[in-house]
Amino acid sequence: MATTDFIAAIELGSSKVSAIAGHRDEGSLIVQAFATTESSSFIHKGAIYNIDKAAQAFSSLVSSLEDQLESAISKVYVGVGGQSLRTVLNIVSRTFETEEKITEEIINEISDENLKAQVSDMVILDVAPQEFKIDNNQYADPVGVSGNKLTGHFLNVVARMHLKAKIEQSFAQAHVQIADIVVTPLAMAKCVLTETEMRQGCALVDFGADTTTIAVYKNNILRFLSVLPFGGNTITHDVSSLRMEDADAEKLKLKYGDAYYEEQNLDNPQMKHATCKRMDGGTLELRVLNELIGARAEEILRNVDNQLKLSGYADKLYSGVVFTGGGSNLRNLDLAFRKISKIDRLKTLKYDQIPIRGRVSELRKDGLYAGILSVLASGDENCAVVAPELPVEAENPDSDAIIIGSDPEPEAPVARPQEMPVEETRVQPQQDLFSLQQEREDARLSAMQREIERREEEQRRREAAKKKKAEARAAREQKTKARSEKIKKFFERFTNTLFEDEATD
Repeated sequence: MATTDFIAAIELGSSKVSAIAGHRDEGSLIVQAFATTESSSFIHKGAIYNIDKAAQAFSSLVSSLEDQLESAISKVYVGVGGQSLRTVLNIVSRTFETEEKITEEIINEISDENLKAQVSDMVILDVAPQEFKIDNNQYADPVGVSGNKLTGHFLNVVARMHLKAKIEQSFAQAHVQIADIVVTPLAMAKCVLTETEMRQGCALVDFGADTTTIAVYKNNILRFLSVLPFGGNTITHDVSSLRMEDADAEKLKLKYGDAYYEEQNLDNPQMKHATCKRMDGGTLELRVLNELIGARAEEILRNVDNQLKLSGYADKLYSGVVFTGGGSNLRNLDLAFRKISKIDRLKTLKYDQIPIRGRVSELRKDGLYAGILSVLASGDENCAVVAPELPVEAENPDSDAIIIGSDPEPEAPVARPQEMPVEETRVQPQQDLFSLQQEREDARLSAMQREIERREEEQRRREAAKKKKAEARAAREQKTKARSEKIKKFFERFTNTLFEDEATD
C-alpha cells in the first residue's frame, strides 16, 4: 500500500550516506524506509568533491526509498556536518529616539539583519540567539520590555560557501528537491540531550569517520561549535601501517581496539604478550595494536578537551559530556577521556535511547545512525508527492418544470466543459510521478555514462602514457646499444693499433 504522509531525509557522511523516511507518532519515530551507501568516493570530511558520483548516489537512494514506500518523494531534508562548520558571534544593535517597548516584530527585524552579516567566504546555515541587552540589562526574552537601546547577540553557525553550493548542485543534478539543509550536530543535540542537560551545561561530542564535532550547550542555548579534522578513519589508517588493508584494519580496531589498554594491563603479566588473529591468518600482539590506537585516540581526546576549554564552558558542564557517533564505539574511550579531562560525568549515546519503531532491523544499535534519525526528527513538512484534489462537479439544476402560458423551449444539450479537465486531472498525478521518476533515472544513467566516459578517457591516457614510456625506454635502449657499439669499435681500433705498434718494435 502506498504511503502518502512521511518525512524523507538524507545525511551526508564521510564514510556513508544514509537515507530514511518516516514520521513522528506520540513521541516516537516511525521508520518506514531506510537505505545507505558508501560515500568515500565523493565526500571527504563532510564536503562533496565529486558532484557526478554524489548525484548518482542521491538518485539511487531516493529511488530505493520510493520502492519501499511505494510512493514518490517530492523533497528531502539534508543533514550536513564537516570540517568547515564553526560558530561566529555577531552583535546587532538598534537605538530608539525615545523609550520604546520591544515587540516581536523588532526582534524579527534585528534577527533578519543578523542573517545579512558578511562572513568571508562563509554562508550562515543556522543561528542560535544568545541573549538580548536592553540598555544595560540582559534578557533571555526581551519582548514587552521598554528601553532606548536594544542589542542582540547571535551565534551564527557557518560553513564554506562551496559546501552548500556543491550540495545544491548535486541534488539539482539528481532531480531531488531540498526541503531544508539541517546542521546534523544541532539536530542531534535537540534530539538526544534532555532539557535538563542542555540547561545545566553539556557537551555533545560526535566521533565521525573523518571529523569529530563538539557542540556545547548551556541554559538551553548553543554556546560553541567546533569540528576537528580527524576521526575514526584516522585511527584505522594508523592501524593499516601494520601492513594490512584499511578494511582489515577497521575490523581489528572494532574487535580488539582499546583506548585504555595500556593503563588497564600495565601490571598484568598475562596480557603483556597476548595476541590477536589478523585477517590474513597471522597473529599480532594486542600491545602493539593498542599502542597505535591508544596514541591516536589520546591525541583526538586531548584536542576535544582543548576545544572545551576554548569554549569557556569547560568548568560549567554540570551535566558532563555525551559521546556519540560510530567512533564512540571504541572500547574504554570514556575512561581515556576521563583521565585527560578530569570530567567525571560521561556517557556514550546509543541509538536505542531515541524511541523508534517500524523498520529498525537495519539500524545498528551503536549510535552510528543517531545523526540520520535526528535529521528525520527535525523535519516538519510532508515530503510525499501529493495528488491535487479533484474538482467537485456541480449538479445540473432540475429542468423539468414548465412555465404555464408559454411554450416549452426545446431542450438544449447540456454542455460539460468539466469532463475533459477532470479526466486530465485524474491522470496528471500519475504522469507527474512517472515523469519525476523518469527524470531521476535519466539523471542517474547520465551520471553513470559520464563516469564510464571519464574512466575510458583515463584508461586512454594511461595507455598513451604507457606507450610513450615504452617508446622512450626503447629509444634509451637503442641509444645505449649504439653507444656500446661505438665503445666496442673504439676498443677494437685501439687494440689493433697497439698490436701493430708492438709488431713494428
